[in-house]
Amino acid sequence: KMNELIELLKNLRPDIDFESEKHLIDDGLLTSFDIIEISSEIQDEFDIDLTPLDMVPENFQSADAMYEMIKRLSDEDE
Repeated sequence: KMNELIELLKNLRPDIDFESEKHLIDDGLLTSFDIIEISSEIQDEFDIDLTPLDMVPENFQSADAMYEMIKRLSDEDE
């Protein structure tokens, strides 16, 4: 799933190296609009439902954090 996530993120924001950037929000690389767009794409791609509680900056801090959120939500669905 991590490779799928990285490809999705690269398609949305080709200007960001998601594999090396560790603090996307703190570094100002992702805006609130980016997070909304990314969360929508993540929901569609990975067939998970994000709640307002999932829409916290910590879950979008890095590709690793997004992957952990996806993994947690996928596990909850099973």
